[in-house]
Amino acid sequence: MQDGERISPTVRLRKLARGLRRWRNEAGLSLDELAPRLGWSKSKLGRFETGDAPPGPADVIAIATVLGIPDEERERYVTLAFQARQKGWWQRYGREAIKEDFDEYVGLESEASHVREFTHQLIPGLLQTSRYATEIMRASPGIGDVAERTDLRMQRQARLHEADPLRLSTIIHEAALRTLVGGREVMREQLSMLIEMAKLDHVTVQALPFGAGAYPSMEAPFIILSFPEPEDPDVPFAEYLTGCVYIEDPDEIASYNLYYNALEEQALNPAESLELISKIAGEL
Repeated sequence: MQDGERISPTVRLRKLARGLRRWRNEAGLSLDELAPRLGWSKSKLGRFETGDAPPGPADVIAIATVLGIPDEERERYVTLAFQARQKGWWQRYGREAIKEDFDEYVGLESEASHVREFTHQLIPGLLQTSRYATEIMRASPGIGDVAERTDLRMQRQARLHEADPLRLSTIIHEAALRTLVGGREVMREQLSMLIEMAKLDHVTVQALPFGAGAYPSMEAPFIILSFPEPEDPDVPFAEYLTGCVYIEDPDEIASYNLYYNALEEQALNPAESLELISKIAGEL
């Protein structure tokens, strides 16, 4: 993928929705008050403001006109409306390749500048080999097109090898490093890749050893996505067996950052982590 293909309609839609809410709030109007002025239903305006439906450029112009938004700012959001309706690169994959709700995550990750991930049972997806990823997917019942899903995961990893690469920080529990996914050969290859990727300046790998004992978020792995523009807030993301959740409440976002920082403090430093990973690989 070229850098220009990374523009994410998902990120643009979130930015656009926040802007529309801000315009209305700054005007001191409720949804009930603004919607009739536009000749719309409250639910239509509400869907635009939550990002559940992408407003078209004409919709943005209508809102901006009613609220008296300056031309320069209006045009900026009209551009966002065009971009929010584009298809992301990942949408060429069928629904069998992207499980429900995960396409939004791929869209956010595509434009993130920094991904922080804590995992206690799996190697992070951005650092998985194709064989490891395939074995993980084969172990899940009703997974759909395994080859397409694996290819999508490999395409996501391309961000780590661009001229302006994605910054990746990971904390991996020792349990994930020792679980023999696919057998010894697959795991040797996987750990070798982990060691090589950890040598990149923009990739930080920390291991959380068994000896660390109890640790924050023992029951819940999570990811925090950060973006290059300061106005775009962090988005913590967590998966469960049949779905996923995106965190947008500012207090909850602060809690996820606090948890990740605490995990960093408890984990081995990068040099010690490489020693542990190399030791485990040598035992296979």
